[in-house]
Amino acid sequence: MNGASREALAAARERLDALTDNTSVDATLLADELAAVTALLDREVSLRRVLTDPAQAGEAKAELAGRLLGGQVGGTTADLVAGLVRSRWSRSRDLVDSIEELADTADLTAAQRAGTLDEVEDELFRFGRIVSSNTGLRAALTDRGATTAAKSELLRSLLGGRAKATTERLVTRLVTAPRGRSLESGLESLSKLAAERRSRMVAVVTSAVPLSDPQKQRLGAALAKLYGRQMHLNLDVDPEVLGGIRVQVGDEVINGSIADRLEDVGRRMAS
Repeated sequence: MNGASREALAAARERLDALTDNTSVDATLLADELAAVTALLDREVSLRRVLTDPAQAGEAKAELAGRLLGGQVGGTTADLVAGLVRSRWSRSRDLVDSIEELADTADLTAAQRAGTLDEVEDELFRFGRIVSSNTGLRAALTDRGATTAAKSELLRSLLGGRAKATTERLVTRLVTAPRGRSLESGLESLSKLAAERRSRMVAVVTSAVPLSDPQKQRLGAALAKLYGRQMHLNLDVDPEVLGGIRVQVGDEVINGSIADRLEDVGRRMAS
């Protein structure tokens, strides 16, 4: 993706992260519903063109999506899709590709919550190796004449009880709805998403006053450098917080007691 689509997807990823950081959100259900929206828009070409038409107002497109999805998906999914169609897209297909990626990411988030993400990543890699070394299996999984039910049953026989539920769900969705992708490239994309999700850390940032966008960017970059991993910021405002800012990453709290670690960050944010 490039241009407007890349920016729209980046914003959607942030919205998904914010939603799934809330443990009350059922990430697996969200994945199922986003996958259903992907299938709908992949099938209805004229609809996705309307929803990505730059000549139409974003709010009008969001209202149309809401009417179409009302009663079919939950409010969380409907709101996420509404945000997507409000954005500008370089190509109508990019919208569908992005929703599909969000569905996969939601499933991986569910695995992360369950503490099985490392295993899922390993299973995706190993399944890819098996497919690449077994031409008969690859042919069966990519046979355009085979029914969805037949492919799903084959995958159940291969993965059921042997792999994590998330792995089976992701692979089954890829095999039964490849959307023009090769099996190898689809598995590679899933493995990349799993690796990105595994490397992501969450920092809970409490500040005395709201942080500006440049401050958030500088803080995120400084924390990423400090921990050596991508950092997502969950922001809260509390006028009583000591020292002006408090950062918690996992069990570690960065505040006035170890402020020397953020001295350079504070100096840069004040400039």
